[in-house]
Amino acid sequence: MINSKILFSFAILLLAPLMIDHSFAQISSGGFGNSPFERDFGDVKFLDAYFGTIDQKVEIEPGDANVPFTVVFANVGSQDITGIRGQLSLPMGFSGSNGPSSAIHADSDSNSIAGDNFHLTFFVNIDKNAKIQQYPGTVKVDYSRLRESGVRTSFSDFSFKVTGDSLINVKALEPFLTSLKTNYVVIVISNDGTAPISSVDIVSANTQTEMASTASSTTNIENVVILESNWDVGNIEPKSSRQLTATVYVPESLKGDTLRIPLSISYYNAHGDQHTIDRIVDFYIKGLIDLSVYGIDVIELSDTQMVIGEIINEGNEDALFGFVSLEPMGDSNIKKQTQFIDEIEIDAPVPFNIPLEFEGEPKYGEHEIKITVRYKDSVRDEIFLPYETTILVEEPSNNDESEDYTTMIVIPIVIAIAVAIFVMRRRKKEEIENS
Repeated sequence: MINSKILFSFAILLLAPLMIDHSFAQISSGGFGNSPFERDFGDVKFLDAYFGTIDQKVEIEPGDANVPFTVVFANVGSQDITGIRGQLSLPMGFSGSNGPSSAIHADSDSNSIAGDNFHLTFFVNIDKNAKIQQYPGTVKVDYSRLRESGVRTSFSDFSFKVTGDSLINVKALEPFLTSLKTNYVVIVISNDGTAPISSVDIVSANTQTEMASTASSTTNIENVVILESNWDVGNIEPKSSRQLTATVYVPESLKGDTLRIPLSISYYNAHGDQHTIDRIVDFYIKGLIDLSVYGIDVIELSDTQMVIGEIINEGNEDALFGFVSLEPMGDSNIKKQTQFIDEIEIDAPVPFNIPLEFEGEPKYGEHEIKITVRYKDSVRDEIFLPYETTILVEEPSNNDESEDYTTMIVIPIVIAIAVAIFVMRRRKKEEIENS
């Protein structure tokens, strides 16, 4: 009898933990349970975890604060669940938005119908010393079944990535175009961020139809001809850039304006999501300065031999601060000299005359020379136009009558040319002022 009582008491002691465990209202399912190796079938199944909201993933980098972190689940049970509440456990370097020691909690705003997905969005701070790489995490979900008392708990392990943040900029390698000519331009596409971008495709919206429906109020590209319209750039790593080339013809009407070319850039970010952004690359349109040197000859004037010639500007913009230099080539001993000619206006020949001087004894006969016209354009860039030719230097005549005759002919011609140029410039300036 005593042995029976002892056996009964011993049996009660063995069964007590099981009875106490089943008396608790909280039920563990679908996660670790009582053992980290236990995997029971439950109502909640983990689907995905990423930085961003349910509508859009976002790129983040170390040092970002109060960043949304979304975990997506599926209700795979046979009943609707409610009272959904989550707690997030992340490795060192990640903390809740309320501070390093705060727990990372989130509540679902609605119930989850059986068979549907639901999500929890947490807000996380990222330490500035965190690395751009993949990390492990754990999420705990508490919920209740409808028409059932008590709380169930699910644990899920997952991995997530600190992606880095891509930052796309565009600029022209040379920000000046010239009107009335074909320009070969280089546009630089740079990724100044910390995340790579891939499959970069760029489209130029350069047609009248496209501009009318998009950004016609901020661009003036309607009458500009761009031969290329699409560029496949490929991948761009962080802190690196790629280049694309384009052939652009600009009409005269845009001289002095800023040309704004809109670009549509499509790419895949570090999450693998496709994005399209719009950027504008700006160019300043210069006028065309098209100079030609002609009429190079040698004349004798008042016992002085002079190299004469003319410069004509067939462009649509005046050349500024003009100089003409004469220098020898080959075995010529002509002394190098420079003459200031000021502005070189369009459609008005500008004469020059440079006295001939020699290094040492004069050499008569043919001389190879180079005439260089130096000038500045509207943006004050200095430009050099070289012109190489051969001149014939004859020995000066000692016949005074011949000299007097030559002087009588040449001086009126030079004066007539100077007067004609003066009158043409004056009329042109009057026309510009009247217009």
